[in-house]
Amino acid sequence: MESRSFQYGSSSIFYHVAGSGKPLLLLHGFGEDGSIWSSQAECLKAHFRLIIPDLPGSGHSELLPDMSIEGMAEVIKEICTLEGFGSPLQGAEGVVLLGHSMGGHITLAFAEKYPEWLSSFGLVHSSAYADSEERKQVRRKSIDFIKRNGAYEFLKMSKPGLFGGAWSMEHGEIIEALIAKGENFSSEALISYYQAMIERPDRTHVLKDFKGAVLFIMGEQDTAVSFEHSLQQCHIPQRSEVCILRHSAHMGMLEEAEKVNHAILKFIEEIIGPF
Repeated sequence: MESRSFQYGSSSIFYHVAGSGKPLLLLHGFGEDGSIWSSQAECLKAHFRLIIPDLPGSGHSELLPDMSIEGMAEVIKEICTLEGFGSPLQGAEGVVLLGHSMGGHITLAFAEKYPEWLSSFGLVHSSAYADSEERKQVRRKSIDFIKRNGAYEFLKMSKPGLFGGAWSMEHGEIIEALIAKGENFSSEALISYYQAMIERPDRTHVLKDFKGAVLFIMGEQDTAVSFEHSLQQCHIPQRSEVCILRHSAHMGMLEEAEKVNHAILKFIEEIIGPF
């Protein structure tokens, strides 16, 4: 993949591009960078123009003055602009935007403000619901842990719990590699992400109002995003496509990569026709 960068205000933002065709943006989640989509990139670059950013504060991208969910969504708009995508109403090609976990929250913020830029979007182990008070309290306790112990120790403790037990036992080296990347994260970045997620509003109205199709990819063993809530939100859009990963927790793009790839290909093919 080709790496590109640009200045967004005082911050350097990096993203990766590959392939040609329909524009497809993949947004990673909390404590990850764009490389989390490597299995999808290998499969999908033959069909799409892939754009995979390192979100602000992750990978090679620097923190923003505004690290809210909405602030990070504006960075995605800038990437679309730089790559020549945009509103189909203005003659540009609308994009497909898929976000994992926190990336899904950013996807929803983008869809709320710029729905005309999207031909479709999807949530991968993510939710349009606002945090419950209980969930906010869990995030605040995590912030306290990060302040005391640092970003790496937090990711070392929390990453294994994002995977299903059986998969973890067979793929410990992959989890260890993800944990090692935790050394690249600052405490400031992780705390900013948690604050942004705590403060984000309910965006189920985005699902209801969007005119296009919405893809939901969910893990039956997911404890980070309630499987029950994932099922509930599938009924909100005018048109939903659902992929249930029976053997995955929160990291289906690694745990059941081929099934995720197939779900994305099938979803977009049904929207734009055969490749």
